[in-house]
Parts: sequence; C-alpha cells; structure tokens
Amino acid sequence: MKATVPGLSLAILVSLLICLVHARDDGRYSLSPLKPWFDSLKSGKGPCCSVADGVAIADPDWESKDGHYRVRIDNEWIGVPDDAVITEPNRAGRTMVWPVKGALGTTIRCFMPGSMT
Repeated sequence: MKATVPGLSLAILVSLLICLVHARDDGRYSLSPLKPWFDSLKSGKGPCCSVADGVAIADPDWESKDGHYRVRIDNEWIGVPDDAVITEPNRAGRTMVWPVKGALGTTIRCFMPGSMT
C-alpha cells in the first residue's frame, strides 16, 4: 500500500516557484540614481524587484490592443494582466517588463509602458 501526502506535491511546487522568482541583482546597478525607485516598484501582483530583474522591451515588441497590453518575449506574444501594469510615471523612459518563466510558460509580474516614440 502506497502512502501519499496530498499537500506534499503542492509544497514542492511552491518551493520551486519561490526559488525561480528570487532577485538576480548582482550589484551592477547599485550606483544608479534610479535603483531606489526601481526597488520600490510594485504592481497589483506585488513587488517587481529591481532593475536587474526587468527587461527593456523595444517598441516593436509591445503594443496596446483592445485596451490591454501585450509583449513579445522569445518570439511569443504574451498578454499583460491588467493588475501587472505599473501605473506610476515611468522615470526610466523605456518600456520594461518583469517576466516570470516557469513550467507552465511565461507570465508577466510587472509591466511599465514607455513612450512608444
């Protein structure tokens, strides 16, 4: 007879996901005047971490369509959840996205639109 613990698989999955979303800040932006601002950014999904975790997106790789944003990451268009959009003014000027890549694909933690110029 095989004994199982129902929550064990879920606990292992959650632990793996937590490890995947740890910040990758290696110190290269420590002297940037925008570092404290980036570190404070939050979306409805929570903290965005730091500039080291974000990815700058070129204008052809993001768009607003039908009132929602979407971004192209690894040649795939991904819808940005409304609660992932950062609503405060963009001090960096460039479009940035904080993707989270996992076993179920890529999701967007935070998105900050740029000027699209």
